[in-house]
Amino acid sequence: MKSFRADYVFPIYADPIKNGIVTVDDQGKIIAVTESNKPPSGPIQQVSGIITPGFINTHCHTELSHLKDRVKPRGGLVNFIKDVQSLRNTDQQEVLDAIAKADQEMYDNGIVAVGDISNTNNSVAMKKQSKLYYHTFIETFGFLPERATEIFEKAQALQSEFKPGACSITPHAPYSVSKELFKLIKKYSDGPDDNLLSIHNQECEDENKFYRYKLGAFLDLYDHFGMDISYFKPQARNSVQSIIPLLSSKQKVLLVHNTCTNLKDIYFIKRFDKKINWCFCPNANLYIEGRLPKIDLFVDQGFNITLGTDSLASNSKLSILSEMQAIQQKFPSIGLPRLTEWATRNGAEYLGIDDEKGTLAPGKTPGLNLITGLDGFKITPETAVKKLI
Repeated sequence: MKSFRADYVFPIYADPIKNGIVTVDDQGKIIAVTESNKPPSGPIQQVSGIITPGFINTHCHTELSHLKDRVKPRGGLVNFIKDVQSLRNTDQQEVLDAIAKADQEMYDNGIVAVGDISNTNNSVAMKKQSKLYYHTFIETFGFLPERATEIFEKAQALQSEFKPGACSITPHAPYSVSKELFKLIKKYSDGPDDNLLSIHNQECEDENKFYRYKLGAFLDLYDHFGMDISYFKPQARNSVQSIIPLLSSKQKVLLVHNTCTNLKDIYFIKRFDKKINWCFCPNANLYIEGRLPKIDLFVDQGFNITLGTDSLASNSKLSILSEMQAIQQKFPSIGLPRLTEWATRNGAEYLGIDDEKGTLAPGKTPGLNLITGLDGFKITPETAVKKLI
């Protein structure tokens, strides 16, 4: 049994506790969270900083980890996609080594669970031995209607390689999945099994321009890949408004990035009976598009908000604390207690692991992080995270 006293403890399910004490057993299970005037028996280790649960990274691409520093920053999403595709044929051992290194980096940065996008089986071996919890999203690409069945069947085959680990089949993005493929995924999602969905959403203005008017840089992208999309007609709606009716009402949906999502989109989504969650990956937005979503628009709208790192192809590190720092720098009104909730409980709830992770409630094994180098509750350039448990 171990007890830690910190300047503050963030249980997440309750208000922050000044000079709080967290007691865990030898397996890391929370025994108690108490105030300093009610100390447990036995020795107490004093630490400086804030104790939080372990972080949840709801959006990552570990299989792209070998692309760190190889994709030009701020080139825009369409160029980013072209670059990633052109660099996929890398030495297999280099890919596997980078995946293992990324897993260790997340562990060292206080992450305990990951929602990970996979297009291949490259991360299967890593996930079987990792200390982290993984939910693998088998991502489907296919904007040509005639290929929908073939692509979906391939996704099912890949999914079987990740089982019995947590995994599901998901669309990649509105601009890369045909209505026919969306319908196949919806039919599958409406079935008896859980099938969490995670969709890249509105990462650039050209995505909305393509859906509304069939104009913009995505036309060049399809031409680059030799695709005839003459069948596609302008929808007169933003991309997210166009695909929301195609999604299952049974499954939780994570809309990721949301760089160009506006208030009208948010209000539109509220009209539907969908289990929508939002994920922000600010450092990747800055790397790819050089801009951030209007995150303050999403606060207090009644939706679950989570955080992700995206991949090392679009980020310098896999650190949820770094994402929190980027948000607080741009949106100082979003305070540390709220950011920590997004980084812990909300992600655990979306992934369906909140019975074990996400809060410091007695009986859970969420991991313990110590955040140091703060200025009160403000994240500074010196702020760091250390795993206690």
